[in-house]
Amino acid sequence: MLTLPTKDNRLEAYKLSGVALEPRAPEIPLNRTAFAAAHVVSDPVAERDPWIAPPAVDWDNTLRFRHWLWDQGLGLAEAMDTAQRGMGVDWPTARELIERTMREAKAHPLKPRVACGAGTDQLDPSEIKTADTIITAYSEQIEAIEAAGGQVIIIASRAFPAIGANTSTYAEIYGHLLEQVSQPAILHWLGDMFDPALKGYWGGETVAAASDAVLSIIESNVEKVDGIKISLLDQAHEEAFRARLPTGIRLYTGDDFNYADLIEGDGDRYSHALLGAFAAIAPVASQALEALARNDKETYHALFEPTVPLSREIFRAPTQFYKAGIAFLAWLNDAQSHFIMPAGFQSARDITHYAEVFRLADQARLLSRPDIAEERMGLLLKLHGIG
Repeated sequence: MLTLPTKDNRLEAYKLSGVALEPRAPEIPLNRTAFAAAHVVSDPVAERDPWIAPPAVDWDNTLRFRHWLWDQGLGLAEAMDTAQRGMGVDWPTARELIERTMREAKAHPLKPRVACGAGTDQLDPSEIKTADTIITAYSEQIEAIEAAGGQVIIIASRAFPAIGANTSTYAEIYGHLLEQVSQPAILHWLGDMFDPALKGYWGGETVAAASDAVLSIIESNVEKVDGIKISLLDQAHEEAFRARLPTGIRLYTGDDFNYADLIEGDGDRYSHALLGAFAAIAPVASQALEALARNDKETYHALFEPTVPLSREIFRAPTQFYKAGIAFLAWLNDAQSHFIMPAGFQSARDITHYAEVFRLADQARLLSRPDIAEERMGLLLKLHGIG
């Protein structure tokens, strides 16, 4: 029994339900591609000046979490926003992360699919003033990813809005990048609720104009595009956009609120998944997708439904701090041994948030190590003078 703070500034007793899913691999092949976007764990002893220096990564715990995801049959989206690109993790660290992850993935018995983020973050924003500079920066990272054996995700870069890029500039740059990749790449549309510096991406003043712009890029490079990941938290837009995609191009939902309906689809079309939320709810995600592959939609929705309040809490505004909730759940489930993140990012959320995540994760059957989860929640409460 724990005493947890509430959002109305009270303390109340809470007892774990004791009902949790056992993490396991799917028993049959899945009929949706599912990438979980994973976070990075810092070395709590080696970390120095965490707010201003590159992170000292705890490689054992960082890779341990990736194995935990792979063991449940999920793919991995590596070195993405969830890994704190531009929020504590720099390109040299991300490159080493990609290389280490790819070596581990190749040796894993399930041969998991791994896609890795290529961006422009090796350059200071003040150094990026032209399209050629953006192309050169992306190209360096694409080459590193492909050399390691990863699929490329061309992640949204703050450089485009910073130079005031218009739709023609986006088309020119993405055309060069897609010509370069050796296998089809995944495009990436991250809304400004995740990163305010990405406002106006694709050069359109409205979401409708931006949609037209990126669809034009896809249509001009169909053979080099695997799909596009969209994180706008707008189900209606995603469904309408999905219907306009050329045949064979996947929509990877990044909607951490409406994933269940989007992945199930409307009978004609459906989304695949590239989600930070799946790193938080991996046991449910794996087993719900297994149920969908069996056409057992009752079980599919029964598993996913309780995770929606949890995901909404983890991704509540300011949304860019969601990584802390994912790392917290990994710690509670013993998928990592401590709760230290690059740039001290665990301090981005308050104790009331963590208490609510604890409650909702329990109700969603996601605390698979209840004894460890209760002990660690208790430690965090004591750190905050509770209990």
